[in-house]
Amino acid sequence: MAVLHSAPKFAANTGVADVLTAALGAMLLSAHEAHGEIILTVKRESVDDALRALRDDHEYQQLMEIAGVDYPERAERFEVVYMLLSVTRNHRLLVKVSTDEATPVPTITGLWPNAGWLEREVFDLYGVLFAGNTDLRRILTDYGFEGHPFRKDFPLTGYQEVRYSEEEKRVVYEPVKLAQDFRSFDFMSPWEGADYVLPGDEKSQMPATPPGGETPKTTDKPSDTGAGAKADAAAVTKVASGAPATKDNGTAAPGAPDQTKGPAGNPADKSGDKA
Repeated sequence: MAVLHSAPKFAANTGVADVLTAALGAMLLSAHEAHGEIILTVKRESVDDALRALRDDHEYQQLMEIAGVDYPERAERFEVVYMLLSVTRNHRLLVKVSTDEATPVPTITGLWPNAGWLEREVFDLYGVLFAGNTDLRRILTDYGFEGHPFRKDFPLTGYQEVRYSEEEKRVVYEPVKLAQDFRSFDFMSPWEGADYVLPGDEKSQMPATPPGGETPKTTDKPSDTGAGAKADAAAVTKVASGAPATKDNGTAAPGAPDQTKGPAGNPADKSGDKA
């Protein structure tokens, strides 16, 4: 098979981190390899110079993506990640900077024009500011949207909901109203059970013996009526014979099925023919 270009099919990371560490010098904070990729962390104020050097001197020609990451426990909670591609070397590179909610990151729209759209996305979803971006507007959320939905402290339900009002004949914004009665979830394993009494389970916590000390009467089998030995003996006979339930005087008890009528309430046809 003929080779159409000189770029290798698979570019190795061997020696790349050492070369780029020496090239970036004081602009670089750390360099390491993880998940098969070289990751460089540079100073926030030097990101434009660092990326320019990687583009012009080390053949990382294309900016493929800019992503954001939120670590709320950190003082600089946000990371901005630049994903670069070297077309001639067939190699990818990740460059990261850190910032907080108030400190802007220098824009790189002077290096790659497509960075304008990508920086707007990170601003919209995380609230990261980019100094020098002349068109830093929301790009995915609505015009009047409040907050930044990819932050870890942003509620999954949001703050407002949008619907079309038939009465007002326009789209209206309203505070989120959930239909669920219980909106607190503990994420406990259902197989292990909760460590508290769930609504409706209070009866399971009742003592087996009543406060007076008397043992409650129970019927352990169908022939036990709880009315005494004589009634139990009569019940056993009725169950064995299949006779319908009757009163003490021998008449059928109220609600007992009438043996002279069929399922539909019509007289039963003993010959097997329907009426």
